[in-house]
Amino acid sequence: MTLKEVQIGQTAKVVKLTGTGPVKRRIMDMGITKGQLVHVRKVAPLGDPIEVTVRNYELSLRKADCEMIQVELVGREA
Repeated sequence: MTLKEVQIGQTAKVVKLTGTGPVKRRIMDMGITKGQLVHVRKVAPLGDPIEVTVRNYELSLRKADCEMIQVELVGREA
């Protein structure tokens, strides 16, 4: 499952980053690394951008970047 598929209000744990080179580096620079919890706060009407909370920071991610972040749901949503 990718971060793009996570519903609003759900929290997921990052399992793997599938991007390469500068794309992967940009995602990691935002604090999104393996084992990190990501909470989806809001999704724009057309699905881009996706607003998330990571390490108490609010971020906006592109849909294409979210497709490169493999996650598993945590907590009662799983």
